[in-house]
Amino acid sequence: MRLSNKKKAPVYNFFNTLLLMMLSAGIIGFILDEMRFNILEGNSYFLIIIPLILLGIYHINGRQIFEYDSDGEALHFRNRNIVPFFSKPLSDEFPKYKLMKFEMVNVLFLRRLYITISSKNSGSTILKYEISYLTSKEANDLKVSLNKVIKANKEKDIKNK
Repeated sequence: MRLSNKKKAPVYNFFNTLLLMMLSAGIIGFILDEMRFNILEGNSYFLIIIPLILLGIYHINGRQIFEYDSDGEALHFRNRNIVPFFSKPLSDEFPKYKLMKFEMVNVLFLRRLYITISSKNSGSTILKYEISYLTSKEANDLKVSLNKVIKANKEKDIKNK
């Protein structure tokens, strides 16, 4: 199964640009209000604070683009930001039989995927992906696909014993 929200990148770019323009306009409005007009009096700081908070929430949500591919014998996970210098893109590929378990964590507007894979050196490794920008249907499809892989791994373990 393949899952990707890469087609929504223009929408994410639009919102990022819109928030940056709001911040720029807020800074200009703040400067003009403080130096010349003084219409808002002490409330002119909100012209900068509100766009900063919105931009912060947008980027705290994590990497916007998530790609998953379970076709073949390996699982591919890719997670990247639309603005390349904000965070390093994640790209992991490992055989399906190494997948031990996964967990999706929802906290307010944040959603994370934790994948536990088996490792020769340390026993297990936890990989973290940010899936806040996936729709609930896409997240459920991802959950179903990962459950299928785990179920197939358990059946192979039972047959091998």
